[in-house]
Formats: sequence, structure tokens, C-alpha cells
Amino acid sequence: MRTLILTASLLSFSSAAMAQQAPFVVAETGQGYGRLQAAVDAIGTREGTIDIAPGHYRDCAVQNGGAVRYRSVQPGGAVFSGGVCEDKAALVLHGRSARVEGIVFENMAVSEGNGAGIRLETGDLTVDNSTFRNSQQGILSATFPSGSVTVTRSTFSGLGTCDFGGGCAHSIYIGEYGSLTVTHSRFEAGRGGHYVKSRAPRARIVDNSFDDSRGHGTNYMIDLPNGATGQISGNEMVQGKDKDNYSAFIALGAEGHENRSAGLTITGNGAHYVPGLQRSSALLADWTGDAVTVSGNDVAPGVAVKARR
Repeated sequence: MRTLILTASLLSFSSAAMAQQAPFVVAETGQGYGRLQAAVDAIGTREGTIDIAPGHYRDCAVQNGGAVRYRSVQPGGAVFSGGVCEDKAALVLHGRSARVEGIVFENMAVSEGNGAGIRLETGDLTVDNSTFRNSQQGILSATFPSGSVTVTRSTFSGLGTCDFGGGCAHSIYIGEYGSLTVTHSRFEAGRGGHYVKSRAPRARIVDNSFDDSRGHGTNYMIDLPNGATGQISGNEMVQGKDKDNYSAFIALGAEGHENRSAGLTITGNGAHYVPGLQRSSALLADWTGDAVTVSGNDVAPGVAVKARR
């Protein structure tokens, strides 16, 4: 009996050690996995958290259901580099919801020119304290009108491209989702397209920095191409020299007036140029004609507060 108990104890210890050494551990069960997809599949349609050990991973996963929390054990220590699923992204999300915490996504590229750290197909998404860098795109969504996207305390650097025939990629591009919230995040050194582009009818973009001083071939800081209600406030925006389009910092309704924009407030933002740059631009270029409140913004010489287009 003592031998049997000892053997069972050793087996238990061995399983725990294997889980501890595995890079992807489902927190609720303690089970470890060598591939991210295996951990996602283990959660399935349920709710669960995947703890990701520090390391560089050329790995990816498709979430087909459930509510999954992807959590780096050491914030910034889990780096997904270059691995894409479905020729789309490192994380392809078809579930009820996903939460991404402390993860770095880099070097994402696919044949269509829109390789992303996260490709959101359905469900809600929250991204916190994460980094997206040196890729064609950071976050890209499909159409899901009942869903919400929230991004906070994250960095987007060296993203975007207009080098492919299907149009430009952007740091963040949200399709016809229900709402987008971006707070306390940094956007810098874009390589084409817009820093934030969203077709969601509701947008809250607050207390972010947009540093275009090292950008190349970039466009607007914020583009709401079909209009939106909500709030754009407390953002600091610096426009660089190398622009594909420098006519505005924020664009509203440039591709059609599908969403009501009356009640949108644009307040307390800064809009400036890099030192030594002189040109004409506008804080807001508005194609909608809706009752938008623009007040209390700090703009550089040469920047009109609002331009009707």
C-alpha cells in the first residue's frame, strides 16, 4: 500500500511539474499545454483563463467559442512573433468574448497585406497592457453589430501599410461593430493608413497619444468614415512630415453618412506639428454636417479647428 501511495504521489508531482513547465496553462484546471491552440480547445465553449509563460512564440490559435482570457504571466514577457492562423492573425476570435492582457504581438504579415495580432470575427474583445508592433496591422475586426471592443494601456508601433491592392491596413481597424473604446494608449511610427479607423456607430477615444513624428505615408490619426456618436477627448496628437494625407487629424463621415454623429464631442485635445513643420490642416474634417461639439482644443498655428468637407 505504501508503494502504491508513493507511486500515486510521484505521478501527481510529475503532472504538476509538467503543467508548470508547459508554456500555456489553463488556470482553472492547472493543465499545461505545449501549443496555444490545445489550451484554447481545452476551454472550448466554456469560460477560462490561459496563463502564458514568458518566451517568444511563433504560434497562433483560433478561438471558436467560449470566453477566453489570454494572460501573460509576466506583462510584456509573452511575445507572439510572426505566427498566423487562417492567413489572418496570431489570435483569430470567433467566440463569445476574449480578453488579452500583457501580450506582445509583432512581425505579423499575410499575403493580403492585413496580417494582425488580433483578428476579431465575433464577440466582445478587451485588450489591456499589450503591444502591437512592426506588423501590417494591430487589431482588425469583421462586422458584429452587437459586440464591443475596448483597448486600454496598450501600444501600437510601426503598423499599417498601403502597399497591397486591397486597400490600406491600419494600427486599429474596427468594422461595423457596436462600439469602440480606446483609452490611455500610445500610437506611433505608422507605416501607412490610419492610426485608428472605426465604422462602429459609437466611439470613445480618450487620453491617448498619437505620435506621428516617425510615421511614413500615414493618413488620419482618427478616422470615423461612416460617422459616430461618442467622445474624442484628452488626446495629444503630433503630425509628422511624411504624410499620404495631412489635411486633417480627425475625419468624420468621409466614406458615407451611415451613422448619426449628432452629439459627438471633440474636446480637450492637442493637435500640433513636429518642430519646424509649417502647413495647413484641420483638427476635424467633417463630411456629415451633424451637430458635433468641438471645443477647448489646443491647436497649432495652421490647424483649423473644424473644416466642413
